[in-house]
Amino acid sequence: MIRQDALWAMTAAAQAEAVRGGQISAVELIDSHLHRIAEVNPQVNAVTQLMVEQARETAAHTDQRRAAGEELGPLAGVPFTVKETTAVEGVPTTLGTARFRDLVAPADAPPVARLRAAGAIPIGHSNMPTLVLAGMHTRSELFGDTANPWNRNRTPGGSSGGDGVAVATGMAPLGLGNDSGGSVRIPASFCGVTGLKPTTGRFPADHRVLGPDDPGPASQMLVTDGPLARTVADLRLAFEALAGTDPRDPRAVPVPLYGELLPSPVRVALVTNPGGHGVHPTVHRAVTAAADALRDAGYDVREMADVPRLDEALEAYSRITVTEFAPTWPVVRKLLGEGGDRYIQMAMDKTPPANAAELTKLMGTWLGIRRSWAEFLDEYPLLLGPVFTEPPVEPGLESHDEAGRERVAKGMRLCTVTSFVGVPAVAVPTGVDDGLPSGVQVIGRAFREDLCLAAAQAIEDRLGVLTPIDPRPEAPAAAREMYDSGH
Repeated sequence: MIRQDALWAMTAAAQAEAVRGGQISAVELIDSHLHRIAEVNPQVNAVTQLMVEQARETAAHTDQRRAAGEELGPLAGVPFTVKETTAVEGVPTTLGTARFRDLVAPADAPPVARLRAAGAIPIGHSNMPTLVLAGMHTRSELFGDTANPWNRNRTPGGSSGGDGVAVATGMAPLGLGNDSGGSVRIPASFCGVTGLKPTTGRFPADHRVLGPDDPGPASQMLVTDGPLARTVADLRLAFEALAGTDPRDPRAVPVPLYGELLPSPVRVALVTNPGGHGVHPTVHRAVTAAADALRDAGYDVREMADVPRLDEALEAYSRITVTEFAPTWPVVRKLLGEGGDRYIQMAMDKTPPANAAELTKLMGTWLGIRRSWAEFLDEYPLLLGPVFTEPPVEPGLESHDEAGRERVAKGMRLCTVTSFVGVPAVAVPTGVDDGLPSGVQVIGRAFREDLCLAAAQAIEDRLGVLTPIDPRPEAPAAAREMYDSGH
């Protein structure tokens, strides 16, 4: 028999296998995670809204189906957290702001529905920066700060930081976040777990949270939902469940999960210092360790001077997104709470919106940069580089002042450019350096998540898994207040 107190520490794959085989019930599995959340969430403030009754009811139905001899899905009974941006039926989608605390979702968002269809069970919403716009650090007006479980003086990253912390500490084996420039990969790296940013169009989504209107072209093209997990094998299970089409998202395309085999050895471009803007020694060591792991696994790793058109891409990204934000910014900034507007306002002050002619030209530049990357990845099917070019930084650095904002923008530059060109990437840990997790990302050709996952698996096989971990015991004030009030 499996020990009851060990259920939450199992991988998602092992949990699902145990539920399917009847070694444990789905209700027992949910209760194990609820106990873990009660134990550690007051110390880190990652889970914002628990879905206790809904999760137990779904788990009981799973157990009834198994008892009746029905075949259960690949994620049977596995709990997952869902970022506060993403709709779960019957639960408020707050986006971390008090204005939307009662915005109850009428239906599951497509990625939640797909994970449910595979047997997984949403157990709670997870924290994020207010409206995803308040910065990289996970701090929301409604729920407060989320602490990095490795060191509370360092940010857990964001904007999917609540999911990164929940997965790292064993509150759930899977998290569902989203990424438009590093928001899955950075918290994965800062918390010592894995994360996948898929190709644009790989997973169906519907980001119409606040009404019937779709967002503009930048939000349509840059934002991708993506999973976080403690192991690459679990990340692969989530990838297989999330991929596909949905009538709510005409962007999603029916591309096979696995592409053709490539001639061996697979070539990997190694870029340790994108753009030549500097890289911290600990990050350099992480990328070098991952490169050595891939060489040991039989990959042909070749060091390159740089990635294509990085600075040009970063400038175009900033100009396009600012242009889209500008018309609604006077209203939106009022929803961000005290100081929550600083991060975007500094970007607005630095980068003026484009006029119609300039925006038309920028859209052409965008396509040209995507072509340059496609040509680069045609020669090198994989690219290995940093997620963030520094170790985890202090909470809210990006909102302190212009120097802090620039430092964070430079640190995440490889994430930003890969979101801009729409290619897949997997963040994977490489070890612990000076008490903090370190990691890298493996970037691939469009719709070749399978190549990224295989390379990340090779790195994990040689460098190990870092989590679940127990956080430091003292609780942030916001978390203590939430639990003391019985939230």
